[in-house]
Amino acid sequence: MATQSTLASDKHTKSPSSPTERDLYLDALRAGALLVVVFGHWIATLPRFDGGLEIQTEHLLKIWEPSGFITWFVQVVPLFVFVSATVSADGVAHRMAQGHRQMHWWAGRALALARPTVTYLAAITLIALLSLYTGGRVLGPFNQSLTIHLWFLIMLLAVQALLPLSVEADRRWGLGAVVGLVVAAAVVDVVRAMPGSAADILRLGQRVTDSADSIGWINAVLVWLLPQQLGIAWKRGRFRGVWTGLFFLVLGGFWLVAALASGYPIGMVGRDFHGDSNMLPPTLALVGVMWLQVGAVLFFERPGRWLLDRRRISGAVTMLSALSMPLYLWHKLAELPAAWLGDRFGLPVDAGLPGEPGFWMGRFWWIVLCSLMVVPVIALVVAFEMRRKQGVVTTSRPRIILAGGFSLMAGLVVSLALGALPGALIGLLGVAAASWLLRVHPQPGR
Repeated sequence: MATQSTLASDKHTKSPSSPTERDLYLDALRAGALLVVVFGHWIATLPRFDGGLEIQTEHLLKIWEPSGFITWFVQVVPLFVFVSATVSADGVAHRMAQGHRQMHWWAGRALALARPTVTYLAAITLIALLSLYTGGRVLGPFNQSLTIHLWFLIMLLAVQALLPLSVEADRRWGLGAVVGLVVAAAVVDVVRAMPGSAADILRLGQRVTDSADSIGWINAVLVWLLPQQLGIAWKRGRFRGVWTGLFFLVLGGFWLVAALASGYPIGMVGRDFHGDSNMLPPTLALVGVMWLQVGAVLFFERPGRWLLDRRRISGAVTMLSALSMPLYLWHKLAELPAAWLGDRFGLPVDAGLPGEPGFWMGRFWWIVLCSLMVVPVIALVVAFEMRRKQGVVTTSRPRIILAGGFSLMAGLVVSLALGALPGALIGLLGVAAASWLLRVHPQPGR
């Protein structure tokens, strides 16, 4: 399936004698990470109704302060980057040794993302236009919600473009490359905070939070490169084992407690109860989540592999891995019919605030409805994707790749920034252009 190629086009081998054997543990980690994101988005989305009409959606982080602690466990994007780097490291090193252009590999990744994203943005554009015709009743408060998750694709494409640098950094400096990224991210936060005394260092998080964001956006590169560097180091055997996993878990716990004590925001996703953020731009506090996730990967590796030796579990992982990218792209769309059905059948999907009677039961019904509604959506998407031409050949012309990459990034950024209307309509043009530019014309065999 075309949508699967971005998630699993490279192979991670258990042994040199089995070059095509997939590592189900890595597949399980990656698919599990995306499932956590999907259910996290649904749990955090709070539909609000008035007189039978949905008037807005609220975010759990913005109305319930303790939910920030939950994000320490559901901010699993670093885990996805970590695993993707582990899977890709050998292929990148091989291509570099053979003198092949890494840009061509990246173009294949970009095309594999662009093709399903064109379909998604086209569907959102149709819904947005229908919403205009109906006075906004179809799209309503989900306008921004339907494109907000595209930030992940932007970040993933950006860090994967730097994979050769990460592989070379690991070859030269080993774990020193990891330390270097952490130190550089810390320097950015210190410069952002501009401490004037030792006491200010102890309040580093508070000063970072209160400062301007501009220089902090350097950490949008440094912090998100860290899990990629860690994944390559793990692949190279620079750390492994249960005790190392326990060390990372303890380090992550202390790191997060220290970050909280110094005044960093609690939440690790978006903006929290007070409007502060460890993601916009990324801060040093977010690194604590990465230590926890790497520790968990190592600590639970042996029992995880033992479970995956069971045929039923391995089959489920294979299926989830194949569906993970379509599910990530399309899961927000399921919220539209879920909200309509919840109101239609009088289910308590709008259940007030945490602490009020029935709130968590309302969350339960909302998750049930979203889960039910996503099934036909994914079935239609998979049926469509299966009928598309498979194995599209990627262009190898550097200038065309650069033009296609720029077009793809621009389309995603516009869609993210402007929402379904007009963002999806404008962004669709950029992503569709990228899908056309990044392939060979005419395709072989035609």
